[in-house]
Amino acid sequence: MATGPAPAAAADVPAGERGATSIADRVVAKIAAQAAREALRAESPHARTDAHATVTVHRREDREHLGEARVRIAVELGYPSDIGAQCRLVRRRVTERVTALASMAVPEVAVEVERLRSPLLEGRGRERVR
Repeated sequence: MATGPAPAAAADVPAGERGATSIADRVVAKIAAQAAREALRAESPHARTDAHATVTVHRREDREHLGEARVRIAVELGYPSDIGAQCRLVRRRVTERVTALASMAVPEVAVEVERLRSPLLEGRGRERVR
């Protein structure tokens, strides 16, 4: 049985010819949304949490980071609560997780509070709190 030439070791192949890792924008958005839900659950474990993200990724050629992700995340929060503190937790967690899992720099995380939930209105229609 004839064999071809032995495969070249990674060190023998020039960097530009080795290929590249690319992470789809939707994957980065899923990582960010999951990180936001984790941050909100850490704050109040029994609360229903909802978050979704949109991401704009700018690709870079350096090997340290695979690009730069600017994240816009929409969350649903319980009320009354410290909204600013929850947004800071979400921002911090999203930055950490996207950096760790996608190897991307995250210079901006914009948190949008899409809805506030009040336990006073659970089980009722869409009435105003008086």
